[in-house]
Amino acid sequence: MVLMLSGCAMQVGERNILRADKPGDAPPSHTLDSTSAPAWQLDKVSLPAADAELHGISATRPGNALTVLYFGGNSFHLDQHGAEVLGAIAPCGADVTIFDYRGYGRSKGVPTIATLKSDALRIFDDVNARRPGQVVLHGQSLGSFVAAYVAQQRPAARGLILESTTTNARDWGNAMLPWYAWPFVRLEISPELQDIDNVAAAAGYAGPALVLEGEADNTTPPRLAKQVYAALPSSSKRLLLVPGAGHNDVLTNAMVQPAYCEFIGRLAAH
Repeated sequence: MVLMLSGCAMQVGERNILRADKPGDAPPSHTLDSTSAPAWQLDKVSLPAADAELHGISATRPGNALTVLYFGGNSFHLDQHGAEVLGAIAPCGADVTIFDYRGYGRSKGVPTIATLKSDALRIFDDVNARRPGQVVLHGQSLGSFVAAYVAQQRPAARGLILESTTTNARDWGNAMLPWYAWPFVRLEISPELQDIDNVAAAAGYAGPALVLEGEADNTTPPRLAKQVYAALPSSSKRLLLVPGAGHNDVLTNAMVQPAYCEFIGRLAAH
């Protein structure tokens, strides 16, 4: 996240959060296909809209009972990063559906916080219609806001996984400031971001939850992830702090896979 400094006020808006593709960007150096993810049956999925085209993949393997609906961070691209996500989840016995956000990668359109939310609900409804009651939400960084929002709005979600999560845009912005700037800089949060409250979203979800956080994460510090975890009302929840992990290397950490697979297995058994 990049913040714009103006005098002693630091402005935080959608353009600081969303990193959609720009004209002239280099094409992806990787492609998610049967070569990069040979263990999976990959099928293209799409959801047309009046002002956008949402495209993603459905990755399946025989015998999997659940589907993980994965929402990536603000730089996530399906082709660039999808194979790594699939590789991490594969041993846990769940199918995976991933979409590019509008304006990213395979999807067309202009992303906003409002469209992120509405698109995510449409995607969940589509996946849940095919796998009713079997969809586990997983969100990383920005995607954790998206996943928690969907979980709050859709009680049919089977479980919720929040990775590298935080509380709200103001706390996120403050975490990016060096300590010596705190007395001198005032954050100005745009109206579009002021309503984002991951603590409130977590409090509105009553189902099983797993929170994964790197102890060395300076982008979404553990103290903020702990606040989101504390807000979850479920007695079936777990917080895993991963020693040495930062913001973007939690899911692939060897310590995480047993906890992830245990969580998926417990959901599949009930």
